[in-house]
Amino acid sequence: MKELREYQTKNSILGASILKELNIVYYAMQVRTGKTATALNTCKINGYKKVLFLTKKKAIDNIIQDYNDFSFTDFFSLKVLNNESLHLLKDNDFDCVVMDEAHRFGSFPKPAKMAKDFKLRFANKPIIFLSGTPTPESYSQIYHQLWVSNFNPFKEQNFYRWANNFVDIQLKYIAYGTCKDYSKAKNDIIKPIIDKYMITFTQEQANFTSIINEHKIYCEMKEITYNLCKRLKNDLIVEGKNETILADTSVKLMQKLHQMFSGTVKFESGISTVLDYSKALYIANYFDRKKIAIFYKFKEELNALKFAFQDTLTTDLKEFDNTNKNIALQIVSGREGISLKNADYLVYYNIDFSAVSYWQSRDRLTTMERKANDIYWVFSKGGIEEKIYQSVMNKKDYTLSIFRKDYGISK
Repeated sequence: MKELREYQTKNSILGASILKELNIVYYAMQVRTGKTATALNTCKINGYKKVLFLTKKKAIDNIIQDYNDFSFTDFFSLKVLNNESLHLLKDNDFDCVVMDEAHRFGSFPKPAKMAKDFKLRFANKPIIFLSGTPTPESYSQIYHQLWVSNFNPFKEQNFYRWANNFVDIQLKYIAYGTCKDYSKAKNDIIKPIIDKYMITFTQEQANFTSIINEHKIYCEMKEITYNLCKRLKNDLIVEGKNETILADTSVKLMQKLHQMFSGTVKFESGISTVLDYSKALYIANYFDRKKIAIFYKFKEELNALKFAFQDTLTTDLKEFDNTNKNIALQIVSGREGISLKNADYLVYYNIDFSAVSYWQSRDRLTTMERKANDIYWVFSKGGIEEKIYQSVMNKKDYTLSIFRKDYGISK
């Protein structure tokens, strides 16, 4: 039987008292500090008998393992469900609901469908929120996370009314005119209100000593790849015998170059293909005889990796943990809630425009025992990936305006 770390016990005791008093507790604990076990122990302390745990599909096995390993089975029953399967849940008779990666409810100004569905079913239940990054881009992201509970501290019925009091609303200029920008939240007003619900905890507080070493390596793509990218940038269209690559807007040009510099493309017809296997073959050769976890962006990149790695690649976490195979995961689906600690290195085939993806995904190797995490970014020489990297590592999404500036494109 596993035992909780001292700080997990202390945090869960504090969290249990907050939950009992306010019906909400938010564990804002950094990755690998043990949010799951802390939340489950909170349920044990408060004497709940039936608990629902909502998470991402890839994290389900790890949560069930914690439930068993820490012997919480002796105290309450646990239902672990993929967020996207909430509509299939018929039973609503739970004493407490744990919402993992709660920042997924953070969209604004309108709530996501998932948040609305959650509120409809569980607004009157005690709720434990979990996230290592509750408000990764703006404090405005906290509103809909807490809005799903009838016990939330904000009395405004919708985000727009809330924003009138808690956001410095500004005008933002976009391609077709202007719109309101609600991202400039008044943190100094919001923080004292939500602090009584929040328990924050860092890796440093948990005595993690591991460091992240980032390496950039460069792959020469085929000449045809560079020629196609150049033609598309200049002409905004590349016509073949059967298919067409069209970039008639700046958004489409940014997306197409993002794909093509790493060797894949989605044609105007909707069909996608691998144009250039160079990067996948480069990764397979460079990391030969190493056990690696690979993050990719576009679905055709997975096909390129399968071609390069053959039967030494899996997309299943269990198989990765129990064999010598490497694993390939799409960045957004793999950036949260899973551990890739069994990998020697974390390798990025491509990069996401989102700064959140950068900061969350790069921590997948971290454990308390591991002293160093080596991450490799594989950039095509002269490609767009390094430009994206420079933006997201500075906590800024790679946006259309940055792309236009990088490539000298007028509106």
